[in-house]
Amino acid sequence: MDKIRKAEIKKLIAKRIEKTKKKIEGYESMAQPITPENSIGRVSRMDAINNKSVVDAAIRTAKEKLSAMKSMLNNINNDDFGLCDRCQEPIPEKRLILMPESKYCVRCAR
Repeated sequence: MDKIRKAEIKKLIAKRIEKTKKKIEGYESMAQPITPENSIGRVSRMDAINNKSVVDAAIRTAKEKLSAMKSMLNNINNDDFGLCDRCQEPIPEKRLILMPESKYCVRCAR
């Protein structure tokens, strides 16, 4: 992969990292502990607890994606950037653009 394409992908990854950080901040603001209150009913409280679990899972997923993107950004200047970790074949550029955190080609990701 040439330096120009790497620079474009680097910018894309940096933008996605910032977007993911903002997304995590938003999720964390929604994931506040559920305080026991007498003013809400039992069903409403259970629904709030369930929603918190969903948001917690979204936070974990976003943090994993953020970590992977940071790793890719740190490795972008390596000679093996854009090569599949498993088969060492080039990862298609469209895949790197869609999923910049991807370490595997489509075949090996299955």
